[in-house]
Amino acid sequence: MKSEKIIKPANGYLMLLIVLVLFFGSIAFAFVKANAIYIIPAIISFFGFFGFILVNPNNSKVILLFGKYVGTIKANGLFWANPLFKKKTISLRASNFDSERLKVNDKLGNPVMISTILVWRVTNTYKAAFDVDNYENFVRVQTDAAVRKLASMYPYDNFADEGLTEDITLRSSVNEVSEALEKEIDERLTIAGIEVLEARIGYLAYANEIASAMLKRQQATAIVAARHKIVQGAVEMVEMALEELNKKQIVELDEERKAAMVSNLLVILCGDKEASPVVNAGTLSH
Repeated sequence: MKSEKIIKPANGYLMLLIVLVLFFGSIAFAFVKANAIYIIPAIISFFGFFGFILVNPNNSKVILLFGKYVGTIKANGLFWANPLFKKKTISLRASNFDSERLKVNDKLGNPVMISTILVWRVTNTYKAAFDVDNYENFVRVQTDAAVRKLASMYPYDNFADEGLTEDITLRSSVNEVSEALEKEIDERLTIAGIEVLEARIGYLAYANEIASAMLKRQQATAIVAARHKIVQGAVEMVEMALEELNKKQIVELDEERKAAMVSNLLVILCGDKEASPVVNAGTLSH
């Protein structure tokens, strides 16, 4: 048998009543009749106590007989089966796994620290019990392997200033990366009869050796972007000022005066500090 087989043994409460009656009845008859032959049914019924199987909610019992798979009990309650059966408990509950922070290289070769949070549960008890050695350890190992593979497929972030633009990155494309991770882990855990309910990145950061350098890079990129915006706005304001002066004919400026005015306005608008005006009490030439 290479697949899961669901079985439902005898009702445990009925068998408990029968075993108790046989056990205590045989002992009572042995004393009343003063005959030791009645001890034999008592001994046989005593072994019947080892046949009871208690299955709690969201748990299962895998049943073996001398190394042969008999079936799996998934129904909840008290059951009775052959006392020679070997029972192995496998939980059907959803379990969380928070992996350790792994140091891996992203698509661009930058070392990053990454971990994942996985929610999984067993759906096929036969595969979980017999197709892998230890299904819980199998989940841990395969999840780490999937995270390492995923991190190597995508860059940590876009570097537009170097012409490196990616549609999907580890930092910004959370949904896409989580879907890819979930699919990768699910394919790896199918052999163990395990279903992946959710998989997502729990921690993501540059490794310590490059974290400070990447922080400076991000700050420099932000400063350049801000400066670009400031210069663009300053040019538009100077252009508007010249147009308004020309339209309203407030003052006539030659090319040299316009150049000086543009230079002064750009210095004022693009400077980090407030400008200190100097009042010219003479003519424009002095």
